[in-house]
Amino acid sequence: MTQQLIAWLDERLDLGAIRHFVSEKSVPVHRHSVWYYMGGITLFLVGVQVATGILLLLYYRPSAGEAYESVKFIVSQVEFGWLIRNLHSWSANLLILMAFVHLFSTLFLRSYRKPRELTWVTGVLLLFIMMGFGFSGYLLPWNELAFFATKVGTGIAGAVPFVGDFMVRFLRGGDEVTGATLTRFYGLHVAILPAMTTVVLGMHLLFIQRQGMSVPPSVEAREKAGARTPQIPFFPHYVLHDVMWWYVALAVLAALALFLPWELGTKADAFAPVPAGISLPMMTFSFSPRMKSERPWMAASVSTRVVSWNDAADSHESVASDALVMPMSSGRPSAGFLAAVTSSRLVSRKV
Repeated sequence: MTQQLIAWLDERLDLGAIRHFVSEKSVPVHRHSVWYYMGGITLFLVGVQVATGILLLLYYRPSAGEAYESVKFIVSQVEFGWLIRNLHSWSANLLILMAFVHLFSTLFLRSYRKPRELTWVTGVLLLFIMMGFGFSGYLLPWNELAFFATKVGTGIAGAVPFVGDFMVRFLRGGDEVTGATLTRFYGLHVAILPAMTTVVLGMHLLFIQRQGMSVPPSVEAREKAGARTPQIPFFPHYVLHDVMWWYVALAVLAALALFLPWELGTKADAFAPVPAGISLPMMTFSFSPRMKSERPWMAASVSTRVVSWNDAADSHESVASDALVMPMSSGRPSAGFLAAVTSSRLVSRKV
């Protein structure tokens, strides 16, 4: 039956070229080959995110009045709903972790070299998109910790020169974190970011398949000297190895979901005091004296603004910090300037 189906598809789609490509494709084997599988684990976790996210969408309601109750219903009433949510939450964290591991492994192995520059660029874009998934998804349960963390996270955007206030209003859908923010983050999480991921991930995988796996400079040097690097067939050898690493990732994910369940917390209340542990970053930008002397052409003046909570009256106050004052050159700032973050401190108040 399977052979008949393949023959039927081959007659209509001409699968011979694909079969030839898969049969001829190989993967180099060397002492750093284990890092090749980090990208496969990351891709596997993306699949877990998609599958569990679709299941959660069947019951989730993206409104300030119903979001928390819908998640509570999922974990308490829906059969295996608690497991699906735990898998989704933990796989999101593992996804970010593995994306960074994959990024640094390719960086240290110098896999960004010609002709794989576009593979590197699309990979970095995917990392930023994954971080956007994490940030937008964190608010969706609409609990207390997520509410205030989002308030702090979106408030940091206000430190961006010139466009900070616009970015804060754009992210929040207003001046404060409200139900409009939740709806905006929901649309970003389930529509905009998935569409971007589909395009960029497709390009990333296409570049990998077209250019093959890179080898470290040391292996490349040996190849130029006449040595031959061992190869294994992509299918089925490399694919089976990749699947085994997926089983390892699944085992770790299942253990975390079963033994360290993701807590729901209490429902968000804009008038409630700030939970303990929420700190507000105040970033101070400055240049060292050496930089000032060596880069006199750089000129700008920027202020960062953060929000802190008064523990006595539980009121909000804006704290402004003068930052990044650079010398002027010829009485006007240059077309482009370089900012260096040389110090930062956390400002928090106990409530």
